This record gives sequence, C-alpha cells and structure tokens, in this order.
Amino acid sequence: MTMNNISSFFCPTRIYMGVGAYEKIEEIVRKLGCSKMFIALDAALLDSEFYGKIKKLLDQSGVEFAIYTDIEPDPSAHTVEKAFAVCQKLGATASLAIGGGSTIDVAKAVGILATSGGRIHDYEGIEKFSTPPLPLIAIPTTAGTGSEVSGSCVISDTEKNLKMSIRHAALNPAAYAILDPLALTTLPAHVAAHSGIDAFVHAFESFISRQANLMTDAINLQAIELLAGNIRAFVANRQDLQAGLNMLCGSALAGITFGQTGLGNVHCMARFVGANFHLSHGLSNAVCLPHVARFNLPAAVAKYARVARAMGVRTQELTQEQAALAAVDAIEQMCRDLSIPARLRDVGATQDLFDEMSELCTQANYNRWNPRQTTTEDFRALFDLAY
Repeated sequence: MTMNNISSFFCPTRIYMGVGAYEKIEEIVRKLGCSKMFIALDAALLDSEFYGKIKKLLDQSGVEFAIYTDIEPDPSAHTVEKAFAVCQKLGATASLAIGGGSTIDVAKAVGILATSGGRIHDYEGIEKFSTPPLPLIAIPTTAGTGSEVSGSCVISDTEKNLKMSIRHAALNPAAYAILDPLALTTLPAHVAAHSGIDAFVHAFESFISRQANLMTDAINLQAIELLAGNIRAFVANRQDLQAGLNMLCGSALAGITFGQTGLGNVHCMARFVGANFHLSHGLSNAVCLPHVARFNLPAAVAKYARVARAMGVRTQELTQEQAALAAVDAIEQMCRDLSIPARLRDVGATQDLFDEMSELCTQANYNRWNPRQTTTEDFRALFDLAY
C-alpha cells in the first residue's frame, strides 16, 4: 500500500471468544428477539455433548427450531435448496450454524434466499443482493475457513462443475460468531491439519496481496503468528484448549481480512484441484502452498521476511533475502510436520487436466490480488511442480 492508495476496512461481526463462550447463545437469542430459528448442523455433531449443551440453552430460551444436517463438503446448490425449504416451512427469523465452513456457508446461503428470494445462483459475484439476510449466529467447529466473519460463501454448481462465490463484505458475515475451543475437541487430526493450513493460507495470501493495507497487514501478521505457533500442538491434541482458542482466533482474523484483500495463486489453483479431483478445500490448498509460496517470493521479499519472523524464525542475523527464503522453508517444514502429502499425484491428481485447469486459473483473474503476475504457462508449470 502506498500513500496514493485509499483503502478501507470493515468487520460487522460481534465475536465472543473463550472456553464456554457457547453459553452466550441465550443472551444473543434475547437480543435478536428470535422465537423461531433455523439450525444448520454438521451431522457428526447431532449426538455430541457440545450440541447437547447448546440445545439445552435453546430449549431454556423457548426457541422453536428446525434442524438441517444433510450437508456435504463443498455444499451444492441442491443442498441449499433443501435446507431453505426447512427454514421456510418453520418461518424462521434467525439462523444458527454449528459446524465447519460448509455448514456455515449453507446457513449464509439460506439466509440470503429467506429475505431476497430466487435461487442462490442469482447472487454469484460481488454484492448481488442488497436486502440483509436472516441474522446468523455462527459457531465454527473447525479452525480453518473463517466463514463466520468472512464476506463470502461458496456453493457448488454441480451442473457446471464449478464453485460459486457469493460475496458481500457488509451483509454476508455472521451477525454473531462464537469461538469456543470446546467445539473443536472431537475434530479428527487430519481435518484439524487441513483446515488449519487453509486458515494459514488465508492469512498468508491476504498479507502478500496487492490489495493489502496497513490494517489488514497488522491483523494478518497476528493471524500468522497464532496459526503457525499453535497448529502443531492443536493437531497433536485437540483437547489443548489454549491451542484451539488460538487457532480459532487466528482463523477468524484471517477470515476478516481476506474478503477485503482477495487471495492468490494457492486458492486459485486449489479451486480447480478440489473440483476436478474431489479433494477437500483444505487439502487442496495444503498441497499447492509450498510451490506457490516459492514462486511468489520474488514479488514480495520484504513481506516474506516479516512472515518468517511471525512464524518464529530467528532473522536477526539474516539479510532480507535470506529471511524471505527462510519463510518458504518454514512453510515447507510446517507442511511436513503435519504430514501433508508432498505431491498432487499422492492425492490422486492426474496430469491430463492440467492444461484446462491452467487456462481456468488464468480466467479466474487472481492476478488482481496475487503479488506476482502469473500466465497460463506459469500455472501449468506450477501444476507440474506440485505433481
């Protein structure tokens, strides 16, 4: 950012964080004056102790609610339609999402349809709706997407085999987010690793984005420090509540910024890796991250040096260029420590689609945000390197 650029910063979400923060649900329901609530719930949590505690609080509040649990990873427009039918039948005036990014995104999409009508396809793009959606309370059960505070939701169009991004910085974030590490304790280790890397990529790509500014830089450096400093302990033991809280806060910080700065080549490539080879979003990002990090380094040397320091690298005796390289080394070591597959071939990808995927990456125009200008040929070379 230079003095000649005018940037903005905005976060409309009220965030409660800490062990036991879920108990704020009663207070929030009273503030909303809600008597009928739609709940999007990760099916794995239906019989969990954590959801049981929330259900008890809702019962005490006298709220009538309807639950939808049939939510797949990378949820489809068909899922949104079915969930919306449940919400519409109840006549809900607010919604609650308890789950990962997919669950929260479905609740966001349902909230848009509840007040704006139509199909979710109608709202693909930036600020394609103007009526506020149903107020949403989001309780993330993964530390990864930051969907609870981000201005976007991603819904798959299965007919066209692409992901639709519905973006609105002011209206799409949840009204309330509850960051409680008690929600993370049953998360499988591999999901913790993949979602945690996704959160790190949000912070990293937002920090080096062409659209970054002084506000987002400060937030992203804190996010990188929290995520890189806690992800190993968190993946090793999801009962480590301090590590879990730090991961949730790091994920949310990155979620606040990336919708305002845009992301880069890691997310660009991961979109098409995930769609074509049916990999989770977090894993797709994780496999692409080291290769893209090394590719982008020449365009953001000073920022990479700051990333190294935020990741705990001792840089006092290093030149800026050496510190920047150390950041890439630290990223690669983090991925190895978390047992992230090193190559696309290790997760079932094949090279026959790389030409098409490279062209799609160029068309997606992440060059608006990625620090290094990237051609179709560059994307093809990156896919080959990752393979």
